[in-house]
Amino acid sequence: MSQARFTRRRRNLIARIRKLGLPALLVTDESNVTWLTGFTGDSSYLLIGPKLGVLISDTRYTVQIAEECSGLDVEIRDARRPMHDAIATVTTAAKLGALGFEAHSTSMATWERISAAIAGSNGGPELVSVGMVVNELRAKKDSGEIAEIRLAVHQAERGFAAMVSVLEADKTELEVAHELEHLMRRFGAEGPAFEPIVAVGPRAALPHARPGPTLIGESGFVLFDWGAKTTGGYRSDLTRVLLTSKIPPKLEAIYGVVLNAQRKGIKAIRPGATLKSVDRAARRVIENAGYGKFFGHGLGHGIGLDIHEEPRFSPVAEGVLEPGMVITVEPGIYLPGWGGVRIEDDVLVTRDGHEVLTSVPKRFEDAVVQIA
Repeated sequence: MSQARFTRRRRNLIARIRKLGLPALLVTDESNVTWLTGFTGDSSYLLIGPKLGVLISDTRYTVQIAEECSGLDVEIRDARRPMHDAIATVTTAAKLGALGFEAHSTSMATWERISAAIAGSNGGPELVSVGMVVNELRAKKDSGEIAEIRLAVHQAERGFAAMVSVLEADKTELEVAHELEHLMRRFGAEGPAFEPIVAVGPRAALPHARPGPTLIGESGFVLFDWGAKTTGGYRSDLTRVLLTSKIPPKLEAIYGVVLNAQRKGIKAIRPGATLKSVDRAARRVIENAGYGKFFGHGLGHGIGLDIHEEPRFSPVAEGVLEPGMVITVEPGIYLPGWGGVRIEDDVLVTRDGHEVLTSVPKRFEDAVVQIA
Protein backbone atom coordinates (compact mmCIF):
# COMPACT_ATOMS: atom_id res chain seq x y z
CA MET A 1 0.00 0.00 0.00
CA SER A 2 1.21 3.52 -0.74
CA GLN A 3 2.40 5.79 2.04
CA ALA A 4 -0.27 8.31 1.01
CA ARG A 5 -2.90 5.86 2.26
CA PHE A 6 -1.30 5.68 5.71
CA THR A 7 -0.85 9.45 5.81
CA ARG A 8 -4.55 9.88 5.08
CA ARG A 9 -5.48 7.44 7.83
CA ARG A 10 -3.35 9.30 10.37
CA ARG A 11 -4.92 12.57 9.25
CA ASN A 12 -8.40 11.16 9.85
CA LEU A 13 -7.36 9.92 13.29
CA ILE A 14 -5.91 13.32 14.20
CA ALA A 15 -9.30 14.88 13.42
CA ARG A 16 -10.87 12.45 15.90
CA ILE A 17 -8.21 13.25 18.50
CA ARG A 18 -8.99 16.96 18.17
CA LYS A 19 -12.69 16.26 18.75
CA LEU A 20 -11.74 14.46 21.96
CA GLY A 21 -9.89 17.57 23.09
CA LEU A 22 -6.61 15.71 23.44
CA PRO A 23 -3.14 16.76 22.23
CA ALA A 24 -2.09 13.18 21.48
CA LEU A 25 -3.04 9.49 21.56
CA LEU A 26 -0.81 6.55 22.41
CA VAL A 27 -1.74 3.69 20.07
CA THR A 28 -0.82 0.35 21.65
CA ASP A 29 -2.93 -2.10 19.62
CA GLU A 30 -0.45 -3.69 17.19
CA SER A 31 -2.99 -4.02 14.38
CA ASN A 32 -3.88 -0.36 14.79
CA VAL A 33 -0.20 0.59 14.58
CA THR A 34 0.10 -1.42 11.36
CA TRP A 35 -3.05 0.14 9.89
CA LEU A 36 -1.80 3.66 10.62
CA THR A 37 1.83 3.25 9.56
CA GLY A 38 2.35 0.17 7.39
CA PHE A 39 4.84 -1.21 9.93
CA THR A 40 4.32 -4.96 10.38
CA GLY A 41 6.58 -5.63 13.37
CA ASP A 42 5.44 -6.14 16.94
CA SER A 43 6.06 -4.61 20.38
CA SER A 44 5.84 -1.08 18.99
CA TYR A 45 3.61 1.89 19.85
CA LEU A 46 2.60 5.01 17.97
CA LEU A 47 2.32 8.42 19.62
CA ILE A 48 0.21 10.60 17.37
CA GLY A 49 -1.33 14.06 17.56
CA PRO A 50 -1.84 17.24 15.54
CA LYS A 51 1.78 18.23 16.07
CA LEU A 52 3.60 14.92 16.33
CA GLY A 53 3.86 11.38 15.00
CA VAL A 54 6.43 9.12 16.65
CA LEU A 55 6.79 5.36 16.19
CA ILE A 56 8.35 3.88 19.33
CA SER A 57 10.09 0.58 18.61
CA ASP A 58 13.34 -1.27 19.28
CA THR A 59 16.63 -2.11 17.59
CA ARG A 60 15.27 -5.28 15.94
CA TYR A 61 13.21 -3.14 13.58
CA THR A 62 15.45 -0.22 12.64
CA VAL A 63 15.90 -1.38 9.04
CA GLN A 64 12.35 -2.73 8.71
CA ILE A 65 10.83 0.59 9.77
CA ALA A 66 12.88 2.42 7.15
CA GLU A 67 11.63 -0.02 4.50
CA GLU A 68 7.95 -0.09 5.48
CA CYS A 69 6.97 3.38 6.59
CA SER A 70 7.98 6.99 6.28
CA GLY A 71 6.75 10.40 7.35
CA LEU A 72 7.16 9.61 11.03
CA ASP A 73 9.75 10.32 13.66
CA VAL A 74 11.15 7.17 15.24
CA GLU A 75 12.25 6.49 18.81
CA ILE A 76 14.40 3.36 18.97
CA ARG A 77 15.15 1.72 22.30
CA ASP A 78 17.52 -1.12 23.16
CA ALA A 79 17.24 -3.99 25.63
CA ARG A 80 18.43 -1.81 28.53
CA ARG A 81 15.60 0.67 28.05
CA PRO A 82 12.05 -0.52 28.67
CA MET A 83 9.11 0.71 26.59
CA HIS A 84 7.62 2.84 29.36
CA ASP A 85 10.86 4.81 29.68
CA ALA A 86 10.91 5.45 25.93
CA ILE A 87 7.31 6.67 26.13
CA ALA A 88 8.23 9.01 28.97
CA THR A 89 11.11 10.43 26.92
CA VAL A 90 8.88 11.17 23.93
CA THR A 91 5.98 12.62 25.91
CA THR A 92 8.32 14.85 27.92
CA ALA A 93 9.90 16.20 24.75
CA ALA A 94 6.42 16.89 23.32
CA LYS A 95 5.36 18.78 26.49
CA LEU A 96 1.94 17.18 26.54
CA GLY A 97 -0.66 18.22 29.08
CA ALA A 98 -2.74 15.09 28.50
CA LEU A 99 -2.33 11.80 26.70
CA GLY A 100 -5.05 9.46 25.49
CA PHE A 101 -4.43 5.72 25.51
CA GLU A 102 -6.24 2.68 24.11
CA ALA A 103 -7.78 1.08 27.18
CA HIS A 104 -8.93 -2.02 25.25
CA SER A 105 -5.35 -3.02 24.42
CA THR A 106 -3.49 -1.72 27.50
CA SER A 107 -3.24 -4.05 30.48
CA MET A 108 -3.42 -2.68 34.01
CA ALA A 109 0.24 -3.58 34.54
CA THR A 110 1.29 -1.72 31.38
CA TRP A 111 -0.82 1.30 32.33
CA GLU A 112 0.78 1.41 35.79
CA ARG A 113 4.32 1.27 34.34
CA ILE A 114 3.58 4.00 31.79
CA SER A 115 1.85 6.14 34.39
CA ALA A 116 4.75 5.85 36.83
CA ALA A 117 7.36 6.62 34.15
CA ILE A 118 5.47 9.66 32.87
CA ALA A 119 4.79 10.95 36.39
CA GLY A 120 8.50 10.85 37.04
CA SER A 121 9.06 13.32 34.22
CA ASN A 122 8.16 16.61 35.91
CA GLY A 123 4.65 15.45 36.75
CA GLY A 124 3.92 14.30 33.20
CA PRO A 125 0.68 14.51 31.23
CA GLU A 126 -2.67 13.27 32.48
CA LEU A 127 -3.49 9.81 31.09
CA VAL A 128 -6.99 9.66 29.59
CA SER A 129 -8.70 6.41 28.61
CA VAL A 130 -10.37 6.62 25.19
CA GLY A 131 -12.68 4.28 23.32
CA MET A 132 -11.80 2.25 20.25
CA VAL A 133 -11.20 5.34 18.11
CA VAL A 134 -8.83 3.71 15.63
CA ASN A 135 -10.89 0.51 15.46
CA GLU A 136 -13.95 2.56 14.51
CA LEU A 137 -12.00 4.13 11.63
CA ARG A 138 -10.80 0.69 10.54
CA ALA A 139 -14.41 -0.56 10.26
CA LYS A 140 -14.77 1.10 6.83
CA LYS A 141 -12.39 -0.53 4.37
CA ASP A 142 -10.82 1.33 1.45
CA SER A 143 -10.48 -0.16 -2.02
CA GLY A 144 -7.08 -1.66 -1.29
CA GLU A 145 -8.32 -3.38 1.84
CA ILE A 146 -11.39 -4.75 0.06
CA ALA A 147 -9.14 -6.16 -2.65
CA GLU A 148 -7.01 -7.86 0.03
CA ILE A 149 -10.09 -9.40 1.67
CA ARG A 150 -11.29 -10.64 -1.74
CA LEU A 151 -7.91 -12.30 -2.16
CA ALA A 152 -8.15 -13.88 1.30
CA VAL A 153 -11.58 -15.24 0.38
CA HIS A 154 -10.22 -16.65 -2.89
CA GLN A 155 -7.31 -18.36 -1.13
CA ALA A 156 -9.62 -19.86 1.50
CA GLU A 157 -12.09 -21.13 -1.07
CA ARG A 158 -9.45 -22.74 -3.27
CA GLY A 159 -7.84 -24.41 -0.28
CA PHE A 160 -11.20 -25.74 0.90
CA ALA A 161 -12.12 -27.13 -2.50
CA ALA A 162 -8.79 -28.91 -2.73
CA MET A 163 -9.19 -30.28 0.79
CA VAL A 164 -12.68 -31.65 0.04
CA SER A 165 -11.34 -33.46 -3.02
CA VAL A 166 -8.96 -35.52 -0.85
CA LEU A 167 -11.15 -35.86 2.27
CA GLU A 168 -11.03 -39.36 3.73
CA ALA A 169 -13.14 -41.03 6.40
CA ASP A 170 -10.14 -42.36 8.34
CA LYS A 171 -8.45 -38.98 8.73
CA THR A 172 -8.76 -37.18 12.05
CA GLU A 173 -10.16 -33.68 12.51
CA LEU A 174 -6.65 -32.47 13.32
CA GLU A 175 -5.10 -34.06 10.23
CA VAL A 176 -7.74 -32.45 8.02
CA ALA A 177 -7.24 -29.07 9.68
CA HIS A 178 -3.49 -29.27 8.99
CA GLU A 179 -4.15 -30.30 5.39
CA LEU A 180 -6.48 -27.32 4.93
CA GLU A 181 -3.86 -24.92 6.27
CA HIS A 182 -1.25 -26.39 3.94
CA LEU A 183 -3.50 -26.14 0.89
CA MET A 184 -4.40 -22.49 1.57
CA ARG A 185 -0.68 -21.72 1.68
CA ARG A 186 -0.22 -23.52 -1.64
CA PHE A 187 -2.74 -21.08 -3.14
CA GLY A 188 -0.80 -18.05 -1.90
CA ALA A 189 -1.96 -17.49 1.66
CA GLU A 190 0.57 -16.53 4.30
CA GLY A 191 -1.30 -18.92 6.55
CA PRO A 192 -4.69 -19.50 8.12
CA ALA A 193 -6.65 -16.50 9.37
CA PHE A 194 -7.08 -18.46 12.62
CA GLU A 195 -6.78 -22.09 13.69
CA PRO A 196 -9.36 -23.91 11.55
CA ILE A 197 -12.32 -25.56 13.25
CA VAL A 198 -13.05 -29.10 12.07
CA ALA A 199 -15.81 -30.64 14.19
CA VAL A 200 -17.41 -34.01 13.47
CA GLY A 201 -21.03 -34.76 14.43
CA PRO A 202 -21.77 -34.07 18.10
CA ARG A 203 -18.60 -31.98 18.40
CA ALA A 204 -20.14 -29.46 16.00
CA ALA A 205 -22.30 -28.38 18.95
CA LEU A 206 -19.18 -26.56 20.21
CA PRO A 207 -19.08 -23.21 18.36
CA HIS A 208 -15.29 -23.01 18.82
CA ALA A 209 -14.41 -26.70 18.80
CA ARG A 210 -10.71 -27.53 18.58
CA PRO A 211 -9.77 -30.24 16.05
CA GLY A 212 -8.87 -33.50 17.76
CA PRO A 213 -8.56 -37.26 17.21
CA THR A 214 -12.16 -37.85 16.10
CA LEU A 215 -12.29 -39.50 12.68
CA ILE A 216 -14.11 -37.72 9.86
CA GLY A 217 -16.17 -40.83 9.16
CA GLU A 218 -17.45 -41.24 12.73
CA SER A 219 -20.59 -39.23 11.98
CA GLY A 220 -22.63 -38.19 8.98
CA PHE A 221 -21.58 -34.54 8.97
CA VAL A 222 -18.63 -32.24 9.66
CA LEU A 223 -18.53 -28.52 10.40
CA PHE A 224 -15.63 -26.49 8.95
CA ASP A 225 -14.86 -22.92 10.04
CA TRP A 226 -11.77 -21.61 8.28
CA GLY A 227 -10.17 -18.62 6.59
CA ALA A 228 -6.97 -17.46 4.91
CA LYS A 229 -4.57 -14.66 5.77
CA THR A 230 -2.92 -12.83 2.87
CA THR A 231 0.72 -11.75 2.87
CA GLY A 232 -0.71 -8.24 3.32
CA GLY A 233 -2.24 -9.34 6.63
CA TYR A 234 -5.94 -9.37 5.69
CA ARG A 235 -8.27 -12.24 6.55
CA SER A 236 -11.35 -14.16 5.47
CA ASP A 237 -13.77 -16.23 7.55
CA LEU A 238 -16.16 -18.93 6.26
CA THR A 239 -18.17 -21.80 7.72
CA ARG A 240 -19.79 -24.75 5.96
CA VAL A 241 -21.24 -28.11 6.99
CA LEU A 242 -20.47 -31.13 4.80
CA LEU A 243 -22.63 -34.25 4.75
CA THR A 244 -20.27 -37.19 4.46
CA SER A 245 -22.44 -40.31 4.85
CA LYS A 246 -25.91 -41.26 6.09
CA ILE A 247 -27.72 -38.03 6.94
CA PRO A 248 -28.80 -37.94 10.62
CA PRO A 249 -32.52 -37.41 11.27
CA LYS A 250 -33.56 -33.73 11.55
CA LEU A 251 -30.27 -32.47 10.07
CA GLU A 252 -31.95 -31.30 6.87
CA ALA A 253 -34.61 -29.39 8.83
CA ILE A 254 -32.07 -27.65 11.09
CA TYR A 255 -29.82 -26.90 8.14
CA GLY A 256 -32.77 -25.31 6.35
CA VAL A 257 -33.58 -23.09 9.34
CA VAL A 258 -29.99 -21.86 9.60
CA LEU A 259 -29.70 -21.23 5.86
CA ASN A 260 -32.99 -19.30 5.83
CA ALA A 261 -31.84 -17.26 8.83
CA GLN A 262 -28.58 -16.42 7.09
CA ARG A 263 -30.35 -15.37 3.91
CA LYS A 264 -32.69 -13.11 5.88
CA GLY A 265 -29.73 -11.54 7.69
CA ILE A 266 -27.82 -10.91 4.46
CA LYS A 267 -30.91 -9.46 2.79
CA ALA A 268 -31.19 -6.89 5.61
CA ILE A 269 -27.67 -5.55 5.01
CA ARG A 270 -27.60 -2.07 3.49
CA PRO A 271 -26.21 1.37 4.38
CA GLY A 272 -28.09 2.86 7.31
CA ALA A 273 -29.38 -0.46 8.64
CA THR A 274 -28.81 -0.80 12.38
CA LEU A 275 -26.55 -3.58 13.57
CA LYS A 276 -29.20 -4.95 15.89
CA SER A 277 -31.89 -4.96 13.16
CA VAL A 278 -29.74 -7.19 10.93
CA ASP A 279 -29.12 -9.53 13.85
CA ARG A 280 -32.84 -9.55 14.54
CA ALA A 281 -33.75 -10.40 10.94
CA ALA A 282 -31.77 -13.64 11.18
CA ARG A 283 -32.40 -14.46 14.84
CA ARG A 284 -36.18 -14.21 14.40
CA VAL A 285 -36.10 -17.13 11.95
CA ILE A 286 -34.30 -19.38 14.43
CA GLU A 287 -36.53 -18.31 17.32
CA ASN A 288 -39.71 -18.92 15.31
CA ALA A 289 -38.46 -22.42 14.54
CA GLY A 290 -38.13 -23.10 18.28
CA TYR A 291 -34.32 -23.05 18.47
CA GLY A 292 -33.76 -19.56 19.91
CA LYS A 293 -31.99 -20.74 23.05
CA PHE A 294 -29.56 -22.74 20.91
CA PHE A 295 -28.23 -19.64 19.11
CA GLY A 296 -26.39 -17.66 21.76
CA HIS A 297 -23.71 -15.71 19.92
CA GLY A 298 -23.96 -12.57 17.79
CA LEU A 299 -24.79 -12.86 14.11
CA GLY A 300 -21.38 -11.71 12.90
CA HIS A 301 -18.33 -9.48 13.15
CA GLY A 302 -16.11 -7.32 11.01
CA ILE A 303 -12.96 -8.76 9.44
CA GLY A 304 -9.75 -7.17 8.21
CA LEU A 305 -6.29 -7.16 9.75
CA ASP A 306 -7.90 -8.96 12.71
CA ILE A 307 -10.33 -11.83 12.50
CA HIS A 308 -12.71 -10.04 14.86
CA GLU A 309 -13.13 -6.32 14.20
CA GLU A 310 -15.78 -3.64 14.35
CA PRO A 311 -18.65 -3.58 13.63
CA ARG A 312 -20.47 -6.48 15.30
CA PHE A 313 -23.98 -7.82 14.85
CA SER A 314 -25.78 -8.70 18.08
CA PRO A 315 -29.13 -8.10 19.78
CA VAL A 316 -27.60 -5.21 21.77
CA ALA A 317 -25.16 -3.76 19.21
CA GLU A 318 -25.30 -0.01 18.68
CA GLY A 319 -24.49 1.68 15.39
CA VAL A 320 -25.39 1.45 11.72
CA LEU A 321 -23.84 -0.06 8.62
CA GLU A 322 -21.84 2.12 6.23
CA PRO A 323 -20.43 1.46 2.75
CA GLY A 324 -17.03 -0.20 2.94
CA MET A 325 -17.72 -2.32 5.99
CA VAL A 326 -17.00 -6.04 5.60
CA ILE A 327 -18.75 -8.27 8.10
CA THR A 328 -19.54 -11.95 8.54
CA VAL A 329 -23.07 -13.35 8.72
CA GLU A 330 -22.96 -16.63 10.66
CA PRO A 331 -26.12 -17.86 12.38
CA GLY A 332 -26.00 -21.27 14.01
CA ILE A 333 -27.97 -23.83 15.97
CA TYR A 334 -26.05 -25.95 18.49
CA LEU A 335 -27.72 -28.95 20.16
CA PRO A 336 -25.58 -30.54 22.92
CA GLY A 337 -25.08 -34.24 22.36
CA TRP A 338 -26.34 -34.07 18.78
CA GLY A 339 -24.26 -31.51 16.90
CA GLY A 340 -24.54 -28.11 15.30
CA VAL A 341 -25.00 -26.26 12.04
CA ARG A 342 -23.45 -22.88 11.22
CA ILE A 343 -23.26 -21.21 7.81
CA GLU A 344 -20.99 -18.19 7.38
CA ASP A 345 -20.22 -15.79 4.55
CA ASP A 346 -18.27 -12.52 4.28
CA VAL A 347 -20.38 -9.59 3.12
CA LEU A 348 -19.36 -6.14 1.86
CA VAL A 349 -21.69 -3.20 2.49
CA THR A 350 -21.98 -1.30 -0.79
CA ARG A 351 -23.43 2.13 -1.60
CA ASP A 352 -26.81 0.68 -2.49
CA GLY A 353 -26.93 -2.61 -0.59
CA HIS A 354 -24.45 -5.43 -0.19
CA GLU A 355 -22.21 -7.91 -1.99
CA VAL A 356 -21.54 -11.44 -0.76
CA LEU A 357 -17.80 -11.96 -1.24
CA THR A 358 -17.80 -15.71 -0.59
CA SER A 359 -19.06 -18.21 -3.14
CA VAL A 360 -18.76 -21.74 -1.68
CA PRO A 361 -22.13 -23.44 -2.43
CA LYS A 362 -24.39 -23.74 0.61
CA ARG A 363 -27.66 -25.36 -0.48
CA PHE A 364 -28.37 -28.56 1.43
CA GLU A 365 -27.83 -30.69 -1.68
CA ASP A 366 -24.49 -28.92 -2.28
CA ALA A 367 -23.29 -29.99 1.16
CA VAL A 368 -23.38 -33.68 0.27
CA VAL A 369 -19.88 -34.99 -0.59
CA GLN A 370 -18.39 -38.37 -1.35
CA ILE A 371 -15.41 -39.38 0.78
CA ALA A 372 -13.15 -42.40 0.55
